[in-house]
Amino acid sequence: MSATLSKSVFTFLKALEQNNNRDWFNENKSEFKTIQDEVKQFYNLVLEKLNTHDDIDKLKIFRIYRDVRFSKNKQPYKTHFGGSFHRTKPRLRGGYYLHIQPNNESFIATGFWQPEKEDLLRIRKEFEMDTTEIKDILSNPKFNSIWGSSFEGDELKTAPKGFSKDHQAIDFIKKKQYIFTKKYTDKEVLSPNFLDDVNASFKAIRPFFNYMSDVLTTDLNGVSLID
Repeated sequence: MSATLSKSVFTFLKALEQNNNRDWFNENKSEFKTIQDEVKQFYNLVLEKLNTHDDIDKLKIFRIYRDVRFSKNKQPYKTHFGGSFHRTKPRLRGGYYLHIQPNNESFIATGFWQPEKEDLLRIRKEFEMDTTEIKDILSNPKFNSIWGSSFEGDELKTAPKGFSKDHQAIDFIKKKQYIFTKKYTDKEVLSPNFLDDVNASFKAIRPFFNYMSDVLTTDLNGVSLID
Protein backbone atom coordinates (compact mmCIF):
# COMPACT_ATOMS: atom_id res chain seq x y z
CA MET A 1 0.00 0.00 0.00
CA SER A 2 1.63 3.23 -1.19
CA ALA A 3 1.81 6.17 1.18
CA THR A 4 2.14 8.56 -1.78
CA LEU A 5 -0.55 9.44 -4.30
CA SER A 6 0.45 9.05 -7.94
CA LYS A 7 0.24 11.75 -10.61
CA SER A 8 -2.33 9.61 -12.44
CA VAL A 9 -4.97 10.63 -9.84
CA PHE A 10 -4.80 14.25 -10.97
CA THR A 11 -4.41 13.27 -14.64
CA PHE A 12 -7.67 11.33 -14.51
CA LEU A 13 -9.57 14.06 -12.64
CA LYS A 14 -8.38 16.71 -15.12
CA ALA A 15 -9.54 14.54 -18.02
CA LEU A 16 -12.89 14.02 -16.30
CA GLU A 17 -13.22 17.76 -15.88
CA GLN A 18 -12.88 18.15 -19.66
CA ASN A 19 -15.16 15.21 -20.45
CA ASN A 20 -17.83 15.26 -17.77
CA ASN A 21 -20.34 12.99 -19.47
CA ARG A 22 -21.52 9.40 -19.11
CA ASP A 23 -20.14 8.15 -22.43
CA TRP A 24 -16.58 9.21 -21.64
CA PHE A 25 -16.81 7.97 -18.07
CA ASN A 26 -18.11 4.55 -19.13
CA GLU A 27 -15.33 4.23 -21.71
CA ASN A 28 -12.78 4.96 -18.97
CA LYS A 29 -14.50 3.04 -16.16
CA SER A 30 -11.64 0.58 -15.67
CA GLU A 31 -9.14 3.43 -15.23
CA PHE A 32 -11.49 5.11 -12.78
CA LYS A 33 -11.70 1.95 -10.68
CA THR A 34 -7.89 1.75 -10.55
CA ILE A 35 -7.65 5.39 -9.48
CA GLN A 36 -10.48 4.96 -6.98
CA ASP A 37 -8.73 1.97 -5.37
CA GLU A 38 -5.54 3.98 -5.01
CA VAL A 39 -7.37 6.89 -3.42
CA LYS A 40 -9.28 4.60 -1.05
CA GLN A 41 -6.00 3.05 0.08
CA PHE A 42 -4.66 6.51 0.83
CA TYR A 43 -7.73 7.47 2.85
CA ASN A 44 -7.35 4.27 4.84
CA LEU A 45 -3.72 5.17 5.55
CA VAL A 46 -4.92 8.53 6.90
CA LEU A 47 -7.43 6.61 9.04
CA GLU A 48 -4.65 4.42 10.45
CA LYS A 49 -2.57 7.50 11.28
CA LEU A 50 -5.52 9.23 12.95
CA ASN A 51 -6.27 6.22 15.10
CA THR A 52 -2.78 6.36 16.62
CA HIS A 53 -3.78 9.57 18.44
CA ASP A 54 -7.58 9.76 18.16
CA ASP A 55 -10.61 7.48 18.15
CA ILE A 56 -12.24 7.34 14.72
CA ASP A 57 -15.30 5.14 14.37
CA LYS A 58 -16.03 5.67 10.68
CA LEU A 59 -14.40 6.66 7.41
CA LYS A 60 -16.82 7.77 4.69
CA ILE A 61 -15.48 8.21 1.17
CA PHE A 62 -17.98 10.07 -0.97
CA ARG A 63 -19.13 8.71 -4.32
CA ILE A 64 -17.94 10.28 -7.57
CA TYR A 65 -21.51 10.52 -8.82
CA ARG A 66 -23.29 13.84 -8.37
CA ASP A 67 -26.92 14.16 -7.31
CA VAL A 68 -28.22 16.44 -10.05
CA ARG A 69 -31.92 16.24 -9.24
CA PHE A 70 -32.12 19.64 -7.56
CA SER A 71 -29.01 21.26 -9.03
CA LYS A 72 -28.65 23.68 -11.93
CA ASN A 73 -25.29 22.02 -12.62
CA LYS A 74 -26.24 18.83 -14.47
CA GLN A 75 -22.72 17.45 -14.85
CA PRO A 76 -23.01 13.84 -13.66
CA TYR A 77 -19.61 13.49 -11.96
CA LYS A 78 -17.60 15.24 -9.30
CA THR A 79 -14.09 16.26 -10.32
CA HIS A 80 -12.60 15.57 -6.92
CA PHE A 81 -12.41 12.90 -4.23
CA GLY A 82 -13.63 13.62 -0.72
CA GLY A 83 -13.74 11.68 2.50
CA SER A 84 -14.66 12.35 6.12
CA PHE A 85 -13.44 10.80 9.36
CA HIS A 86 -15.94 10.66 12.23
CA ARG A 87 -14.80 10.71 15.85
CA THR A 88 -16.52 8.32 18.24
CA LYS A 89 -19.63 9.91 19.74
CA PRO A 90 -20.98 10.89 22.17
CA ARG A 91 -17.75 11.31 24.09
CA LEU A 92 -15.77 12.85 21.23
CA ARG A 93 -17.00 15.61 18.93
CA GLY A 94 -15.78 17.15 15.70
CA GLY A 95 -14.65 15.63 12.43
CA TYR A 96 -11.96 15.62 9.77
CA TYR A 97 -12.26 15.98 5.99
CA LEU A 98 -9.78 15.39 3.16
CA HIS A 99 -10.46 16.82 -0.32
CA ILE A 100 -8.33 15.78 -3.33
CA GLN A 101 -8.74 18.00 -6.42
CA PRO A 102 -6.32 19.11 -9.16
CA ASN A 103 -5.33 22.67 -10.05
CA ASN A 104 -4.20 23.39 -6.47
CA GLU A 105 -7.73 22.97 -5.09
CA SER A 106 -6.97 20.24 -2.53
CA PHE A 107 -7.53 20.95 1.15
CA ILE A 108 -8.17 19.46 4.55
CA ALA A 109 -10.80 20.70 6.97
CA THR A 110 -11.73 20.13 10.58
CA GLY A 111 -14.37 21.27 13.01
CA PHE A 112 -18.16 21.44 12.98
CA TRP A 113 -19.81 21.76 9.55
CA GLN A 114 -23.47 21.31 10.46
CA PRO A 115 -23.87 21.35 14.24
CA GLU A 116 -27.18 19.97 15.45
CA LYS A 117 -29.54 22.68 16.70
CA GLU A 118 -29.01 21.75 20.35
CA ASP A 119 -25.23 21.62 19.96
CA LEU A 120 -25.12 24.99 18.20
CA LEU A 121 -27.12 26.59 21.01
CA ARG A 122 -24.84 25.00 23.64
CA ILE A 123 -21.73 26.34 21.87
CA ARG A 124 -23.23 29.82 21.63
CA LYS A 125 -24.21 29.76 25.30
CA GLU A 126 -20.65 28.78 26.21
CA PHE A 127 -19.22 31.69 24.24
CA GLU A 128 -21.79 34.03 25.74
CA MET A 129 -20.59 33.02 29.19
CA ASP A 130 -16.82 32.92 28.58
CA THR A 131 -14.43 33.02 25.61
CA THR A 132 -11.17 32.89 27.55
CA GLU A 133 -10.38 29.28 26.73
CA ILE A 134 -11.29 29.40 23.05
CA LYS A 135 -9.28 32.60 22.59
CA ASP A 136 -6.27 30.95 24.25
CA ILE A 137 -6.54 28.03 21.81
CA LEU A 138 -6.88 30.24 18.75
CA SER A 139 -3.96 32.44 19.76
CA ASN A 140 -1.57 29.54 20.35
CA PRO A 141 1.34 29.96 17.88
CA LYS A 142 1.57 26.26 16.96
CA PHE A 143 -2.19 26.04 16.43
CA ASN A 144 -2.62 29.15 14.30
CA SER A 145 0.51 28.47 12.24
CA ILE A 146 -1.47 25.53 10.80
CA TRP A 147 -5.13 26.46 11.15
CA GLY A 148 -5.14 30.24 11.48
CA SER A 149 -6.47 32.30 14.35
CA SER A 150 -10.17 32.53 13.48
CA PHE A 151 -13.10 30.36 12.48
CA GLU A 152 -14.25 29.91 8.91
CA GLY A 153 -17.79 29.03 7.89
CA ASP A 154 -21.23 30.56 7.50
CA GLU A 155 -22.59 33.04 10.01
CA LEU A 156 -25.69 35.10 10.71
CA LYS A 157 -25.77 38.78 9.74
CA THR A 158 -26.85 39.68 13.25
CA ALA A 159 -27.24 38.07 16.66
CA PRO A 160 -29.22 34.82 16.87
CA LYS A 161 -32.52 34.91 18.75
CA GLY A 162 -32.01 35.26 22.49
CA PHE A 163 -28.53 36.83 22.24
CA SER A 164 -27.51 40.48 22.35
CA LYS A 165 -26.06 41.94 19.16
CA ASP A 166 -23.83 44.07 21.39
CA HIS A 167 -22.29 41.14 23.25
CA GLN A 168 -18.49 41.28 23.30
CA ALA A 169 -18.31 37.75 21.85
CA ILE A 170 -20.86 38.34 19.08
CA ASP A 171 -18.32 37.35 16.39
CA PHE A 172 -18.20 33.88 17.94
CA ILE A 173 -21.90 33.67 18.78
CA LYS A 174 -23.30 34.47 15.33
CA LYS A 175 -21.34 31.67 13.66
CA LYS A 176 -23.37 28.80 12.21
CA GLN A 177 -20.27 26.71 11.52
CA TYR A 178 -16.98 26.39 13.36
CA ILE A 179 -14.46 25.09 10.84
CA PHE A 180 -10.83 25.43 9.83
CA THR A 181 -9.26 24.64 6.46
CA LYS A 182 -5.74 24.18 5.13
CA LYS A 183 -5.00 24.29 1.39
CA TYR A 184 -2.45 22.26 -0.58
CA THR A 185 -0.87 22.65 -4.01
CA ASP A 186 -0.82 19.72 -6.44
CA LYS A 187 2.92 19.39 -5.84
CA GLU A 188 2.38 19.12 -2.08
CA VAL A 189 -0.36 16.48 -2.49
CA LEU A 190 1.90 14.30 -4.66
CA SER A 191 4.92 14.64 -2.36
CA PRO A 192 6.04 11.79 -0.06
CA ASN A 193 5.41 14.08 2.93
CA PHE A 194 1.71 14.67 2.25
CA LEU A 195 0.37 11.85 4.43
CA ASP A 196 2.49 12.86 7.42
CA ASP A 197 1.61 16.54 6.99
CA VAL A 198 -2.11 15.79 6.88
CA ASN A 199 -1.81 13.67 10.00
CA ALA A 200 0.29 16.24 11.88
CA SER A 201 -2.15 19.01 10.93
CA PHE A 202 -5.13 16.97 12.10
CA LYS A 203 -3.31 16.16 15.33
CA ALA A 204 -2.73 19.88 15.96
CA ILE A 205 -6.49 20.52 16.10
CA ARG A 206 -6.87 18.44 19.27
CA PRO A 207 -6.86 21.31 21.80
CA PHE A 208 -9.92 22.70 20.00
CA PHE A 209 -11.61 19.30 19.79
CA ASN A 210 -10.88 18.55 23.45
CA TYR A 211 -12.43 21.86 24.45
CA MET A 212 -15.49 21.49 22.24
CA SER A 213 -16.04 17.88 23.30
CA ASP A 214 -16.02 19.01 26.91
CA VAL A 215 -18.50 21.80 26.13
CA LEU A 216 -20.86 19.52 24.21
CA THR A 217 -20.90 16.76 26.80
CA THR A 218 -21.66 19.00 29.81
CA ASP A 219 -24.26 21.56 30.75
CA LEU A 220 -23.43 25.19 31.59
CA ASN A 221 -22.64 24.15 35.17
CA GLY A 222 -20.10 21.58 33.98
CA VAL A 223 -22.29 18.57 34.82
CA SER A 224 -21.82 15.64 32.44
CA LEU A 225 -24.64 14.91 30.01
CA ILE A 226 -23.42 11.41 29.15
CA ASP A 227 -23.06 8.26 31.23
